[in-house]
Amino acid sequence: MRRLVSVFSAALCTAAAALTAAPGAQADAIPWFARSVGNASQVISVVGVGGSDAKMDVYQRSASGWQPVAAGIPTHVGSAGMAPKAKSGYPATPMGVFTLPYAFGTAPNPGGGLQYVQVGSDHWWDGDDHSPTFNTMQVCKKAQCAFDTSESENLEIPQYKHAVVMGVNTARTPGDGAGFFFHTTDGGPTAGCVAIDDAKLVQIIQWLRPGAVMAIAQ
Repeated sequence: MRRLVSVFSAALCTAAAALTAAPGAQADAIPWFARSVGNASQVISVVGVGGSDAKMDVYQRSASGWQPVAAGIPTHVGSAGMAPKAKSGYPATPMGVFTLPYAFGTAPNPGGGLQYVQVGSDHWWDGDDHSPTFNTMQVCKKAQCAFDTSESENLEIPQYKHAVVMGVNTARTPGDGAGFFFHTTDGGPTAGCVAIDDAKLVQIIQWLRPGAVMAIAQ
């Protein structure tokens, strides 16, 4: 799925230019997340503004410091707002700093620096607390899945036209939540994910590289 370096670099430049063109982006010498993201050079900041609404700012770090490449993107979070940590069955978006390991979607790969999985009707996110593959993507026919599909999520839905996996509960501890994604909005609250307009999400996916993180606060 990797492109030639020259094409890949051009795609990143195009995506960065699209994001930079966003209105309202202003320099911020010390963003709120600066001491929490380690060596990450790309950060997606999500800050709650009340209820299930939030605003998203996108930052790039260079030798001269942090620079915003997009600002004030309307964002939807969990119907229960935000919470200090994830919990299975509770529709709140967890706060903290999370990796963005790979992307997926029902649509073809839009390009960018992350691995991308195009999903269909046999792709699931295992949400069964008692399953050995809890909180991972699995591929199986519904009747043949080794986990409880009623506790899991089929990934062939409109909200996952494009999505990025959020590294929530990477230890896969039962009860600590599963299936948190940065995905296409349907215009309403999520079950704990982070959602924005699909066109802007595609631009961000095209810009993302390995090592990027999402920082979430209230």
